[in-house]
Amino acid sequence: MSRAPDLRPDFLWGASTSPHQIEGNNINSDWWRMEHQSQGHLEPSGDALDSYHRYGEDMRLLAEAGLNAYRFGVEWARIEPEPGQYSRAELAHYRCMIETARGLGLEPVVTLHHFSSPRWFTDEGGWTSPKAVDRFAGYVEQVCPILDDVTWVCTINEPNILALMSGMATAVADGVDINLGAGMRMPSPSTEIGEALVRAHRAAVVVLREHTSAKVGWTVAQQALVPTPGSEELHAELRWAWEDLYHHGARGDDFLGVQSYTSQLVDKDGIVPAPESPDNTLTGWAYRPDALGIALRHAWEATEGIPLLVTENGIATTDDSRRIAYTTEALGHLYDAIAEGIDVRGYLHWSALDNFEWGHWAPTFGLIAVDRETFERTPKPSLAWLGGVARKGGALDTGE
Repeated sequence: MSRAPDLRPDFLWGASTSPHQIEGNNINSDWWRMEHQSQGHLEPSGDALDSYHRYGEDMRLLAEAGLNAYRFGVEWARIEPEPGQYSRAELAHYRCMIETARGLGLEPVVTLHHFSSPRWFTDEGGWTSPKAVDRFAGYVEQVCPILDDVTWVCTINEPNILALMSGMATAVADGVDINLGAGMRMPSPSTEIGEALVRAHRAAVVVLREHTSAKVGWTVAQQALVPTPGSEELHAELRWAWEDLYHHGARGDDFLGVQSYTSQLVDKDGIVPAPESPDNTLTGWAYRPDALGIALRHAWEATEGIPLLVTENGIATTDDSRRIAYTTEALGHLYDAIAEGIDVRGYLHWSALDNFEWGHWAPTFGLIAVDRETFERTPKPSLAWLGGVARKGGALDTGE
């Protein structure tokens, strides 16, 4: 049985990546340095997928499958390797990426910061430095000329996870796994860093609205936290630290990027780690495609109804049929949210490629497999399947 949703005619169907995870040799970034100072706790990104040179092939595979959008990032550490020293060549490189996407019929969704920063920025104190907001706004202003015809711009990816990473940088380098639900109770993101990120985002929005005509927002890692009886007050506190600080920071934006993978319970002690189960994904997360519906509803409410764009949703698995099953169910929950009146502008799968997952290569989220020795790309059945869904206007074969 087929289920056909009532989607906007300009609904985006695509996939997402980030620069550090796919480009390779991002040597001026803080993440590159952390990988090499971790004493073996983190795998190095190295050449990654060499998408810095092979982005045209990556985009072509998405377009040929039937998708109409590609979310990718601009790497700050490449554009401003030293304070105030901007690379015209790197700006031209990312402009070529935008033009390549357009030429293939892909709507570029451009992210300006995706976890990694220039080394010098981190050495200055990172997001808690008194210079941080001005530094980030200055970088954004330099990027604006290459964004003159870009419709969708994300300022900062998952600021809530970035706040967690920034507050745990030493622990991450020592091998602490930052994957939510991977068998440990995670500390909450630092609200001090979170508030600094909100200020940086607001400053970037001002710059982008002054110099471009883009729709501007940022993306938040939705936790889809559910309270157990008696934990309602703690649940509200945790949801503020994990999500709503950033939802409130998005009010007045043109859109919010919703990023959803799993859901977890909250008890009297905090967020409950996902219990061990054969159904858990390669990251240790619970298999919860219904989390997307929970995430969309809460984001819609907490942002006071700004348009939503699903900028990441997916599953770490080596079983591609499971990826299709997960995504089928997640899309069903997305359609339910739309039917309830929630304004969702598109669905961008995480990820386009099996890529470097922040210190680990084993979790495979991609629609496309990559041989890391030869860099050969091999599309998985899930890519053709998602492209087919896009070509059919979102119609799903529910198997009923």
